[in-house]
Amino acid sequence: MNEPVAPNTGRRWPRGLLLMLAGLGGAIAVAVYVTRPEPVAVRVRAVEFGTVQASVANTRAGTLDACRRARISPAVGGQVMRINTRAGDRVKTGQILLELWNEDVLAQLDLAEREAEASQARAEDACVRAVDAAREATRLHRLHKRGLASDERRDQAETEAKGRDAACRAARASLLVSNARIAVRRATLNKTVITAPFDGIVAELSPEVGEYVTPSPPGIATPPAVDVIDDSCLYVTAPIDEVDAAAIRPRMAAAITLDALPGRRFAGSVRRVAPYVVDLLKQARTVDVELDFDDPGEAAALLTGYSVDVEIVLEERANVLRVPTEAVLEGNRVLLLDQRSGRLIERSITPGLSNWRYTEASDGLEKGDLLVISLDRDGVRAGAKAVRERPSG
Repeated sequence: MNEPVAPNTGRRWPRGLLLMLAGLGGAIAVAVYVTRPEPVAVRVRAVEFGTVQASVANTRAGTLDACRRARISPAVGGQVMRINTRAGDRVKTGQILLELWNEDVLAQLDLAEREAEASQARAEDACVRAVDAAREATRLHRLHKRGLASDERRDQAETEAKGRDAACRAARASLLVSNARIAVRRATLNKTVITAPFDGIVAELSPEVGEYVTPSPPGIATPPAVDVIDDSCLYVTAPIDEVDAAAIRPRMAAAITLDALPGRRFAGSVRRVAPYVVDLLKQARTVDVELDFDDPGEAAALLTGYSVDVEIVLEERANVLRVPTEAVLEGNRVLLLDQRSGRLIERSITPGLSNWRYTEASDGLEKGDLLVISLDRDGVRAGAKAVRERPSG
């Protein structure tokens, strides 16, 4: 006898519905996978030990100056008669560079020299006569003692001797006057001649032969006739903000860079801090700081007038954990790439010394941490998935 079969009370899902639900779940999974955010590629740098310096830099471009530079104009006005050099020539101390028309002064000098010669001859004649008169007075004085000359004759001889001596002294004084006139004429002549005040190079020569030049009127700056530069000695003048300048002292180390020579850094040191503040209209108040090159030979090929930037070291610490200053966010925060989770994490640091290149991280980091330095890229934020950008090439 067959057992009765219990009725099936379970609910059976239609096969088509199950297939539809499975397809919908797969589509959702694919959509989630396709639309998931891609990890952002970031540039990183390992935190390392090194040297950090606290430094200050110039607020505006500095200038490479020559230790000696003379912008010369003639002391008197006149027509240019002769030019004995050209721009770019090297000259020696006392070398004549330019002459104004001075034939009248030369004639006056020649006249003064001839007058001096005549005064010399008159002085010699007067003094010879004075010596002869003195001998005659001495002879008559002896004769008078022996009773062979009268009192009158002796007195006349003494008077004659005194007169001749006075004439001699007057002639010599006249000679001194003549020599003084020569000195005056030579001084006037020197005003018509421009000479090199020191060994150097002629940077600029503005007038031409035949042109008329005049000296600068008092209080009015006019272009010089000749510009001479001693390029054997160069130094740097840089404006530093008045706030930063208070910490600068002579002999502090500095780095010197020039726009004309990118990539090169010259070692230097502070030679002088100006004792006053420069107040320029609509610009920050600054203090001029002068710097020397540690190796003057390195500056030998540089040109006077180059624009210069300086970085003066106020303090230095060696063998400390440091991070690129560009990687430090507001509030002394940095982003690190956590290689285990593949995410960016935020870390607070305790900063120490800092400059535009490096900042000391005295707390919050360890050597080898991967510091994110490409902070300006989209998607770079704490918690974001990220991958390390591979170096190109």
